[in-house]
Amino acid sequence: MLFGSSAAVCGAVVALAIFGPATGSEIATVHSSHVVNAACGDAIVGAASMYNPFEPGKEEGGPSTASGERYDRSVWAAAIKTSLRRKFGGVEFGARPKYALVEAVGKKVIVKINDVGPLRPGRIIDLNERTMRYFDPSLERGVISDVKVSPLAGDYWVPGPVG
Repeated sequence: MLFGSSAAVCGAVVALAIFGPATGSEIATVHSSHVVNAACGDAIVGAASMYNPFEPGKEEGGPSTASGERYDRSVWAAAIKTSLRRKFGGVEFGARPKYALVEAVGKKVIVKINDVGPLRPGRIIDLNERTMRYFDPSLERGVISDVKVSPLAGDYWVPGPVG
């Protein structure tokens, strides 16, 4: 019961952060500091790497994601470690995508979680090319340590940088 109550409170906080108080005022932007504060669930900290199944020599996955979408390097998306699937509300074929707040190197971005994978030890998330370039424009690092990933409640987030 406690879990259900905290989930309901979290959902209410998220709705308030997105839509603001019901006073007829303008709808607040999704990418506000209020949304960052409304991230639900315990954050996971670990390493992030990049995946692109179309690069030669890549051993992981293929062009289809766990959600049924085709891999797209130009959107804000990521794959979480398979063992974290439940924490993110499930990432299932044909289901609505899940969303997360990813924080690293002083930057924050909302990503669509549309895939899962076994990932290498210590890694909790694989970012697609666009998302990795946001954190590492030259793609020289390969792996970013101390990445914080927080599940976001709800299904209607707009992926992209958080201002």
